[in-house]
Amino acid sequence: MDVFVYIAYYLLAMSLSVGIVGLPNVGKSTLFKALTKKAVDIQNYPFTTIDPNVGVVAVPDERLFELAKISNPKKIIPTIIEFIDIAGLVKGAAQGEGLGNKFLANIREADAIAHVVRIFTDEKITHVHNKIDPTNDIGIVETELELADLQTKERRDEKKNKDLPVLELLTDKKVIFILNVSEKQLIDGWQPDGELLKTINGRDSVILSTPLELALSEATPEEKKEYLDEFNITESGLDSLIKTAYKTLDLITFFTTGEDETRAWTAKKNDLIPKAVKAIHTDFEKLFIRAEVINWETLIEIGGWAQAKSKGLIKTVGKDYIIQDGDVVEVKI
Repeated sequence: MDVFVYIAYYLLAMSLSVGIVGLPNVGKSTLFKALTKKAVDIQNYPFTTIDPNVGVVAVPDERLFELAKISNPKKIIPTIIEFIDIAGLVKGAAQGEGLGNKFLANIREADAIAHVVRIFTDEKITHVHNKIDPTNDIGIVETELELADLQTKERRDEKKNKDLPVLELLTDKKVIFILNVSEKQLIDGWQPDGELLKTINGRDSVILSTPLELALSEATPEEKKEYLDEFNITESGLDSLIKTAYKTLDLITFFTTGEDETRAWTAKKNDLIPKAVKAIHTDFEKLFIRAEVINWETLIEIGGWAQAKSKGLIKTVGKDYIIQDGDVVEVKI
């Protein structure tokens, strides 16, 4: 007999993480403090062990709450992403300076890199090179990653290690640049100049001010609205960063909804549906028969699953269906 699956209580085994890197005194600690104040309640994810330097943060998604309005569930559970606070890198890290290899090993474990770049000036906060030069700072970090990759390649090419598989290189990881400006620069509408844009070279970037982000993370909803209005921004830099990180990792969100819970799930872009629903339960990939799918917006417009089904708006899909961002899914196994 087919079993309708509305909910499950298992966390995706694959951990999706972003490592926060940068030179000392660029705002990494303030950023991570703001992120951890936004951390989700870990009790919904019983198989996740969280170290002190890892913040598990909900991915902001208004679709989840719109779906909950028609299902009226007992619980609403967002999808998540991990941010890892990695100690400040210094010139010579590839040769063991600072935390050296430990720093580089921590980056290697992350799926993507969030590179904090200091734009702001503050006489009370010393720059490690005594000048504000974002392009040079980016170059130092990238050079250290390149040197570490060179060492990896050399070790692999040594005769005794000739059978080692090809290791993932640090410079192959996707990067998001976090351009950390002052509050005044944010109000004044600061934008990167041509030189910095050339260095970023089309990669994802987010402009934010870490003191403001910390204040926003500690604010009440009313205070947060006042802050956003004052700085003439529509969302916090952290929300923008989280969404950007999700996009950078080529992730999409699909949903399940019912009386017990409305929940967002993570899938890779272009995943076939049996692989995607493995996020709900690891057995679903091999037990998958078919699924019923509807776009979240269509479901909300029509008023509910039963109404959509009566009007023929629910489509039945097989194993060759590519999961789409915003799909609401009922799986049959």
